[in-house]
Amino acid sequence: MDNSQKRILVVEDDQFLREFYQELLMGEGYNVDVAADGEIAFQKAHEGGYNLILLDIMLPKKDGLQVMRDLRIHSPLKPNGPIIALTNLGHDVVIKQCFELGASGYLIKSALNPDQVLTEVRSYLQK
Repeated sequence: MDNSQKRILVVEDDQFLREFYQELLMGEGYNVDVAADGEIAFQKAHEGGYNLILLDIMLPKKDGLQVMRDLRIHSPLKPNGPIIALTNLGHDVVIKQCFELGASGYLIKSALNPDQVLTEVRSYLQK
């Protein structure tokens, strides 16, 4: 499957970071959709069909943990691939909650350069 058939949902309220991830991933040929808050994120993730969801934890309207809780209650109409939590919080408690709610991994935004983000995305898409 080439990258253009892989759909990635980027959920990030920071406009600069959202556009950064979007351009970075589109530059690799991925089909990228974005959401700027938790409510839009839930609606899109609930419709489903994403190969990967990059989900910021700190979001307006509904945080990433709540989005994951809601997706457990209201199963997506089409299955999604892994959910990767995006966070600047290195808080073990939050990360533990992410895994309990079904996240496959997490990325600490401030610690990753663009190449590392792409490497992580590729590895999760291959699983």
